[in-house]
Amino acid sequence: MTTQYIVTGNETVSLPTIREIDGSIEGISLLHMGAKGMLELCGDDGTPFLQPFIEVEDKSVPITDFQWNLEHYWIPTFKAKAGSINIQGTILAPIGERGFCYRISVENDYDIPVSVRFGVKGYWNKTLHSINESKEIQGEMKLYKSGWNHCFVCDLRLGYSLFAFAPIYTETPETSDTDYSCNQEEDGSIRYECFQKKVLAPRDVSIENYWFGLGFEEVAASTSAKEMLRHGFEVEHRKTCDWLAKRERNIKDERLNVILNRNMFFSFFFGSGITLDTEELVLVTSRSPRYYVSAAYWDRDSLLWSFPAILMADVEYAREILHYVFTKQIKNVGIHSRYIDGTVLEPGFELDELCAPVIALAEYVKASGDYLFIEEAYIQAGIKRILKILQSKRHNEIALYETFLQPTDDMHVYPFLTYDNVLVWKILLDIAELYSGKWDKGTIRTLTNEAKNVKESIEKHCIKIHNGIPIYAWSVDLCGNWDIYDEPPGSLLLLPHYGYCQFDDKVWNNTVNLIRSRDYKYSFADCPIAEIGCAHAPHPWVLSIANSLLSGNALTAREHLLKCSMDNGIACESVDEYTGESRTGDAFATCAGFLAYAINKAFSDDNV
Repeated sequence: MTTQYIVTGNETVSLPTIREIDGSIEGISLLHMGAKGMLELCGDDGTPFLQPFIEVEDKSVPITDFQWNLEHYWIPTFKAKAGSINIQGTILAPIGERGFCYRISVENDYDIPVSVRFGVKGYWNKTLHSINESKEIQGEMKLYKSGWNHCFVCDLRLGYSLFAFAPIYTETPETSDTDYSCNQEEDGSIRYECFQKKVLAPRDVSIENYWFGLGFEEVAASTSAKEMLRHGFEVEHRKTCDWLAKRERNIKDERLNVILNRNMFFSFFFGSGITLDTEELVLVTSRSPRYYVSAAYWDRDSLLWSFPAILMADVEYAREILHYVFTKQIKNVGIHSRYIDGTVLEPGFELDELCAPVIALAEYVKASGDYLFIEEAYIQAGIKRILKILQSKRHNEIALYETFLQPTDDMHVYPFLTYDNVLVWKILLDIAELYSGKWDKGTIRTLTNEAKNVKESIEKHCIKIHNGIPIYAWSVDLCGNWDIYDEPPGSLLLLPHYGYCQFDDKVWNNTVNLIRSRDYKYSFADCPIAEIGCAHAPHPWVLSIANSLLSGNALTAREHLLKCSMDNGIACESVDEYTGESRTGDAFATCAGFLAYAINKAFSDDNV
């Protein structure tokens, strides 16, 4: 049976692997600029990093019958049983804090007093460095007692501390019912327990909050935990609930509402974050190691998919994201993938990625009215850099622009993609509109004229006759060769969404009918989930469901979406065409953002 996971987290810490079956946390992760990616603290295959436990009359009792709920679609809570002991739990990663809390409540449902010992047990066996692939870090794991948290501290050292991890439950251990034990084994791994021990009368309840802080070293980790302890669970919980409630979206379809908000918050917290060592906001494909290319930056993924959801949730945060893009990431804009510090990870030019920052900037200005932002010197320098790179990709005679890689990151068949050139058309008009009255008239006129030329070139060179009807080719080489194809990460379905044509456009409708027909290899037309796939992952894509929501096919797309379990309700790359279960790309945070945005766009009253 496939393990089902629940996720939560905040800006600094991610909890990507909370097991539904037993409330265990297999690992926690953090972003680290010095490591150019993500670090994950793990147990091993047999023992999770952190798990709740209970002993009754000195005997271990399994915790079973977990029933989960998500407060504000993001804070996991559960009810469970351990014999006749009722257990409740909350896993809270408070907004704005460097850490999280595992809150456990136990109630004696026996008719006699019982002695209980309950809490959390931890096993830190290794730390993984993740950027697409995960590799164990060969450092020194240290365990020691600390006066800073009246408990113990763990850290990983590479000569000096790379990060530290510290629990806390009280500032007055001499009067507390809660205690701890810890030891370091011969292989360097660390085991510990934080627990409360007492006798509960019938119907008595006991509660403890186990706080865990992260930091660069001992003091930072300990005081991060202490900060949360001093505020108290109720304050941290209410602060986080208020923050989430302020950003929740509300549509009348409750089933879609759940999918929308869960995926919006997942994209927010797993598609972006704050680095532990430098406190910088960064963007990534996913902060979950379960996604197969995690902890790296793609212009397309972050700005065309995740950004629209973040923009609808938090305009000010969206502005900070654009600052990161136009400073840290602008040097290598348009290159396949980059590390979080902006240096190149995977080389290869992608035209849609070059266009992505402009599309995101235009959407931000439209939503915020913040025209002063685009006057910033670094924003204008970034736009001009994009235009300079774009010019180098233009055909010598025809107003079409080439790409090396397609939107799936796979190699092109022919270099001039219809979809990519539609994005070029769009950004030329966006830049002209944004800077009209700010740049000289000649420059604005050049941009608008080139946009006109691009559209004419698309209509002349990218429309082909297939079985007697005109369609948009997927790609052309301008030497007579072309192909019929589509990719959900950059689909021809989206031409109206980007304003290139109307929904009643004949050529576009012919194209849509063709790639949705049973004759097209990746249409899955006769399957329960009849959404488009591609060679990169030959199953219906969740991005394709989002594309359908945005391309005038919302009701059918809704039916398909509601048949999909995806990755336990979180967007994945592709689903099984018959069952709706995840087939590839679990925990796909940027895709989750585009799905949330598309649901809101299709069904929110604000967009009617």
